[in-house]
Amino acid sequence: MLKYWVPCAVVAIKALMFIIDIVTLPVYFVLQAPWKRGQEAKRMKARIIKNEKTELTYRTTEPPRSVHVKMLQENIDTLEKVFTYVAKTYQSKRCLGTRQILSEEDEPQPNGRIFKKYNLGEYKWKSFIEAERLAASFGRGLRALGQSPHQNIVIFAETREEWMIAAQGCFKQSMPIVTVYATLGDDGIAHCITETEVTTVITSHDLLPKFRTLLNKCPNVNTIIYMEDQLHKTDIADLKECGCVKIMPFSKVIKNGSDLKCESVPPKADDIAIIMYTSGSTGTPKGVILSHKNCIATMKGFCDMVNIYPEDVLIGFLPLAHVFELLAESVCLMTGISIGYSTPLTLIDSSSKIKRGCLGDASVLKPTCMTSVPLILDRVSKGINDKINLSSPIKKALFQLVYHYKVKWIRRGFQTPLIDKLFFKKVAQLMGGKVRLIMSGGAPLSADTHEQIKTCLCVHLIQGYGLTETTSAATVMDNFDMSYGRTGGPLTICDIRLVNWEEGNYRVTNKPHPQGEVLIGGDCVSQGYYKLPSKAGEDFFEEDGQRWFKTGDIGEIHPDGVLKIIDRKKDLVKLQAGEYVSLGKVETELKTCGVIENICVYGDSTKQFTVALIVPNQSQLAQLAARIGLSNKSFNELCSSPIMIDAMLKEIGEHARKCKLQKYEVPVAVTLCNEVWSPDMGLVTAAFKLKRKNIQDKYQKDINRMYAS
Repeated sequence: MLKYWVPCAVVAIKALMFIIDIVTLPVYFVLQAPWKRGQEAKRMKARIIKNEKTELTYRTTEPPRSVHVKMLQENIDTLEKVFTYVAKTYQSKRCLGTRQILSEEDEPQPNGRIFKKYNLGEYKWKSFIEAERLAASFGRGLRALGQSPHQNIVIFAETREEWMIAAQGCFKQSMPIVTVYATLGDDGIAHCITETEVTTVITSHDLLPKFRTLLNKCPNVNTIIYMEDQLHKTDIADLKECGCVKIMPFSKVIKNGSDLKCESVPPKADDIAIIMYTSGSTGTPKGVILSHKNCIATMKGFCDMVNIYPEDVLIGFLPLAHVFELLAESVCLMTGISIGYSTPLTLIDSSSKIKRGCLGDASVLKPTCMTSVPLILDRVSKGINDKINLSSPIKKALFQLVYHYKVKWIRRGFQTPLIDKLFFKKVAQLMGGKVRLIMSGGAPLSADTHEQIKTCLCVHLIQGYGLTETTSAATVMDNFDMSYGRTGGPLTICDIRLVNWEEGNYRVTNKPHPQGEVLIGGDCVSQGYYKLPSKAGEDFFEEDGQRWFKTGDIGEIHPDGVLKIIDRKKDLVKLQAGEYVSLGKVETELKTCGVIENICVYGDSTKQFTVALIVPNQSQLAQLAARIGLSNKSFNELCSSPIMIDAMLKEIGEHARKCKLQKYEVPVAVTLCNEVWSPDMGLVTAAFKLKRKNIQDKYQKDINRMYAS
């Protein structure tokens, strides 16, 4: 009976929506002026400034906006000047916030295990002028410890307000900060510390124990400063036994500096601000040298493209050791936006460290802006799909109807406030209910995820493109752009060039769009790699007084001047039959399949097909198992079951057809991995990009088996 009733209900709802459309369309047409949005969306974002047989160079058509102009007028050309300026401008306005941890309690789980959970209070804020004074005191405190201007210093800590205060304190004394991901392995951490010859390391309570083994690998380190924990006293007894290393709490450095009459040593624009170590998808981490000039250029470019307002609130939880997060937060500071810090373990109500009945950070902070990376957005998208798939048939049908209804009107340039309030605001409550802007960077975002997040969370989701070597700058989506899968036009501070890559048949003469390797030129381009002049010589070059970087990414530029990343040189594999397969492209498409949590596609040029290593989504895998009669199996048993692997291949095949992948692009054999790939395993970077070589080494036997079969 239900299978007849559901379609009837859907038809009735469609009829009601049609009547509502007739009544509301004239009002929305006048109030929302969709034709203006359409005109803005279609306008030219870039023009060709250099046209040659093998290359095309594009420059933005956008003018600098008010913040960019203000930075020029005030001669703000270093990060130190940014913080000094905002302290004077915003003074008592709240600047940096940290949520108070009231207690840590044991919470029994249904399976009998005991988990540690936080009982959390409200956010405690420091004003702009307080934050600036703390930074100044911290910088002077470093001088008191013997740290000299222009001497490198490492920050190895999780994202938190002390990280930003420490960085600003270093900038005030012209001390280049060396950023190291908290998830980097011991060998990688030791490499970053020893290569930069630092003597002082700033770390945290949680990461301090790592130095029990690291100090033997880092003989130059003589001072460790640790950021205290809110609840637990830091045990430094073991470290004191490791040798003559001074270990000091963060607060004491600030106190020492507040009593010291030591002048700041402000940096110049061309001075090194950051040596940012990329965790790297291949090989040893490389230190990218970023000057104050580089950082200021990116800030100007972001301010020209992203609509942010002084009353906005940003929730900061991505690694500050990632250039995208650091520059996004710097833009927030420049525009007077409050930053409330969080962690992935406390972000939302259902996060793993949140006590039952306690609200997550987003619910308390109610941010309006946030940064993200595609992997996190993919997981949110899959979470929405999981919830819908477990709903009753009528709820599922209703969601699909409303979803497609909203998508249809958005494509026509309209907003849907009534539908949002009735159906989608509950989803938006996941992040506090007030988020209006999400900025995604670090990797390509799939069109399906982009559309679903934007639709269901009722937000502007803008995608940007950039690299550590270009201080995260290159392109950013326009606020009016209604397309998906594109990365926007060039920023106001750089040019974008396409250069022929003959091996991959990507040429600027290709139709319908010019294609080629993406090169980025401008003030945002790094000075090079730390102590790697030969590598810098391969990737960087000077032309007509402008510095350029060869990205290795393959892009195409559409008639409106917007860039789309379509491939990567290192990800391209030529199969035995001569077909080229873009591994990254296939992975991006297949990751939108609900049953796939993460995937690494592997291609052997001596074979005629590709294979894949897949981390399954546990709940989706269980649902698929139930459909094929394997509901009594554990997750590990399902991952090794030949029947489940066949079912997974069928799911992949169907999804690949929907994504319009070519037959030769689709993996014909898969291995289901029962471990979630995380940065601490060394299989993905801190930005969750695949480390292909590490994955290949770990699963080489499985790869051999798949090809043998």
